[in-house]
Amino acid sequence: MENALFTANNIWMMLCIALVFLMHLGFSLLEIGLTRQKNTINILFKNFFIICSGLVLYYIVGFNIMYPGDFNGWFSLSEVGLHLPDNGLTADYADAGYTYWTDFLFQGMFAATAATIVSGAVAERIKIGAFMVFSIIYVGFIYPISGSWLWGGGFLSDFGFYDFAGSTLVHSVGGWAALMAVVFLGPRIGKFKGKKIFAIPGHNIPLAASGVFLLWFGWFGFNGGSVLSADPASTSIVLVTTSLAAASGGLGACISSFLVFKNFDVTMFMNGILGGLVGITAGADLMSPLESIAIGLIAGLIIILAVKLMDIIRIDDPVGAIPVHLCCGIWGTLAVGLFGNMAGTEQFFIQLVSILTIGGFCCFSASIILWPIKKFMGLRVSSKHEVEGLDIHEHGMDAYADFGLNQH
Repeated sequence: MENALFTANNIWMMLCIALVFLMHLGFSLLEIGLTRQKNTINILFKNFFIICSGLVLYYIVGFNIMYPGDFNGWFSLSEVGLHLPDNGLTADYADAGYTYWTDFLFQGMFAATAATIVSGAVAERIKIGAFMVFSIIYVGFIYPISGSWLWGGGFLSDFGFYDFAGSTLVHSVGGWAALMAVVFLGPRIGKFKGKKIFAIPGHNIPLAASGVFLLWFGWFGFNGGSVLSADPASTSIVLVTTSLAAASGGLGACISSFLVFKNFDVTMFMNGILGGLVGITAGADLMSPLESIAIGLIAGLIIILAVKLMDIIRIDDPVGAIPVHLCCGIWGTLAVGLFGNMAGTEQFFIQLVSILTIGGFCCFSASIILWPIKKFMGLRVSSKHEVEGLDIHEHGMDAYADFGLNQH
């Protein structure tokens, strides 16, 4: 019986690995669709680089930084690479949940997501070399350090912080870095002129929509796998709350967009869905279906308000990564103290202090990485390259090479 449970849990976790991996395709399509045709190759290159470098870095140092065993609660790197423990392929490992290798791969898929969030926010104007250097350092070290503070048994775990699947530890960690990178870069040419704000529409909304559906699909593995077993009761309620928050997030953004902008904007609808998913991620295992709907609805409203605020303060985020992952990540983490089984004033305070702690660390770390890159490598492409497109100047190719030819 024990062996059958171990096998079932491991199969479920491996399925969730595949679902989370598929999210990288979703991110790619979303970013491509919401940006201009001339930067498509650049988006694809960054997303391939993120998953490839992220997994290798997580093998070399990330996994052992994030899960160091007994440590001082702040930082530890016990060894380099992966070394199978004595019980790594038995039912004694991870409370009969899954094998050591499954554990590594599932967590590695999460690690790469943090840099993907940054990719969308800085799209259409960052140098590819600068982005690669930033991603290597941030994913290799900053993400696993902050993750170790809770999931690795660090000081935030002792403090009582709760983040089920990463509203803060994945999404906000990426969101804070995205915010700092956008501040260092500045807006795209033509986005702001004087007091006027000009929309720069994406070139393929159907692609972006496909990306959102893939991300929603992948989130079943993102949140469902975070149960860390195939327990029927736990996985079922997590998938229900995840889906309801996504649906209500879309509806909340749809309604709010109409009230604020007087139109039914499908891109706001799509980001509302993603905002609902990010919002429920911190407490998906704690919420009732009704509470998950409330969290999603508020996340949808937050998307619209955050987009409006970013325009006011002249922050340019082509895909809405900061409203979705940072703002809704903060909201979802705070919601643990307002809804569900852990709600209470003390828990809300714990959640708030933990958000500020991780946010401060991520902003400081991102700035320390970005400043020397900007000074010595340069962060931003030239105006000429930005106007003509990163695909040609950074990669020497066109994503749609035949589309401009006359057909006879």
